[in-house]
Amino acid sequence: MEIQAPFFAFNPKSYFYGEQLLALAKKADELAEKYPYMTIFVTAPYADLANIAKQTKHIIVTAQHMDGMEPGRGMGAVLPESIAAAGAGAVFLNHAERPLQLTELVSAIKKAKKLEMKTIVCANSIEEARSIALLKPDILLCEPTELIGTGKTSDEDYIQKTNQAIKEIDSEIFILQAAGISTPEDVYHTLQLGTDGTGCTSGITKAVSPEKTLGDMIEAVNQVYKESEGK
Repeated sequence: MEIQAPFFAFNPKSYFYGEQLLALAKKADELAEKYPYMTIFVTAPYADLANIAKQTKHIIVTAQHMDGMEPGRGMGAVLPESIAAAGAGAVFLNHAERPLQLTELVSAIKKAKKLEMKTIVCANSIEEARSIALLKPDILLCEPTELIGTGKTSDEDYIQKTNQAIKEIDSEIFILQAAGISTPEDVYHTLQLGTDGTGCTSGITKAVSPEKTLGDMIEAVNQVYKESEGK
């Protein structure tokens, strides 16, 4: 499945799993079918990937990490072939909660490309974003570590500078800005600043109605799309 901007990534980390997460994935799948001009990613714990992939068609089911290894020894490691076989179409790499050394990141991106999985690679700073852009990930997530889970979004200057820095290196890389996103208004504002996509964790998982909040955020993505297309 090709990536289409604007896009949205719901990353429940380890807050949701099983039937609760499946229900939200199905909601996202319905909206992805309704709005075929946008891409919706839903990450899941490894044990939930196959179940969600079997029961959805329009979202990109996404693993939260993988190791750039070959089949064989590696007790407890996350084998790329395993998550690909489970139905993962994309993978997060180098998240602040699961950082990778440069050699590990290079191997993981290379392996993902071999398996035709999209890569969403995280960067903590403009300097790190520039370096990672040279590795040609599909999406570069620019997210200052200190803002994760705070409800405070990146300031406009940071967003615009990172957008420009990445596009100067490789205009084909999609940019995801998601630090502190907690409301549909945050989604709208961030996309209006020229980024390709955004996403959310705690703003959805801690909401009174996670399903409604997920829907409202995706509707905000749709609003930006309609305005940009003059519809």
